[in-house]
Amino acid sequence: MPKPVVSKASTVWTGDLFNGSGTTRLGGSGLGPFDVDWDTRAEKGAGSSTSPEELLASAHATCFAMAFSNMLAQNDTPPTRLDSTAEVTFVAGEGIKGVKLIVEAQVENLSQEDFARIAEEAKAGCPVSQALAVDITLDASLA
Repeated sequence: MPKPVVSKASTVWTGDLFNGSGTTRLGGSGLGPFDVDWDTRAEKGAGSSTSPEELLASAHATCFAMAFSNMLAQNDTPPTRLDSTAEVTFVAGEGIKGVKLIVEAQVENLSQEDFARIAEEAKAGCPVSQALAVDITLDASLA
């Protein structure tokens, strides 16, 4: 049985939602801190700060590319290159409204029909795609 791998990230936030700000760090790689704030998330969009949706988009684009490349290799048509993008749409007061995966690939000896079928299977099999529908547990405590 494979050993579970736990990935962590942490955020420190000060102040309220609209006037506050924070920093987030990626635990395994030690990358960060990355600034986060409400304006970037819901009003200004991309800027010098990041957002939960941008981090989710990065995770989804990467996961999908990995899943798709594996499935193409299992089909005996490994990709030469995959350019994968995830666009996460967030609406203030409503939440995440959708994710659009976009992929441009260089794959030899593969029909458009098989390419589309394998892409759909990779989208469904990608662990981040699946995570968007899982139950989430919470352990909350006052410090």
